[in-house]
Amino acid sequence: MCIYPQHWGFPALTEPSASPAGGLGIFEVRRDASGCSMLAPLQTGAARFSSYLLSRARKVLGSHLFSPCGVPEFCSISTRKLAAHGFGASMAAMVPFPPQRYHYFLVLDFEATCDKPQIHPQEIIEFPILKLNGRTMEIESTFHMYVQPVVHPQLTPFCTELTGIIQAMVDGQPSLQQVLERVDEWMAKEGLLDPNVKSIFVTCGDWDLKVMLPGQCQYLGLPVADYFKQWINLKKAYSFAMGCWPKNGLLDMNKGLSLQHIGRPHSGIDDCKNIANIMKTLAYQGFIFKQTSKPF
Repeated sequence: MCIYPQHWGFPALTEPSASPAGGLGIFEVRRDASGCSMLAPLQTGAARFSSYLLSRARKVLGSHLFSPCGVPEFCSISTRKLAAHGFGASMAAMVPFPPQRYHYFLVLDFEATCDKPQIHPQEIIEFPILKLNGRTMEIESTFHMYVQPVVHPQLTPFCTELTGIIQAMVDGQPSLQQVLERVDEWMAKEGLLDPNVKSIFVTCGDWDLKVMLPGQCQYLGLPVADYFKQWINLKKAYSFAMGCWPKNGLLDMNKGLSLQHIGRPHSGIDDCKNIANIMKTLAYQGFIFKQTSKPF
């Protein structure tokens, strides 16, 4: 039996100099006389397993190269151990991954007015979207605007300290209604409104599209476009892939995948870049993203 390692979340260990199109590393599952399973590398196409990388992997995994319970246990343990030693990120660019269900992922992360105690209603002040290609997991286009709050037009010191957004960045900016119109124009220009193009929003949690946007639109008497009514909660996707819940959001997910945090926490556009990077890493480990929100 042969197992494509990335289908279990296990990165294929290929020669660093090999072309991504040169072949794919495959493991053969072998059992010894006692019934224990071990995964042995096979050569396929032009890709060859580096003895150095294989030696490194064996040192990282130790006794987990052998598992009496078979492949699933091996993979859940080995993936975490290899990721902790940087294998996932270093190999990602060289390993193909299974096709996703969507042509594009639209990564979104709002920043909103806030204070302690919390102000009501909260209003969106940063509206970023990254268009992520579902085949390559690369960013193809960016929508990014700041939004003028109208109920509480003056940002609080707490809000500025948390988000890095100063008053001058929102003064004179378009209203939420105007920004939503520009989002729709951008969606059309990018071909995302074509019924033959499958896309879905991705957020770090359910708050952005379950609470924040519909709540502010209801307050202002604005309609919510249908494309905002289904999304993928990255926290849930990560927990499905890694088997643990990221209590601290992006920080825990980056740590769990041995990724460096990009930019400033609570910057909407930087948070989007981190979400995109986490998605790319999970996709290269073989994870297939699915909608997590329930129909409205």
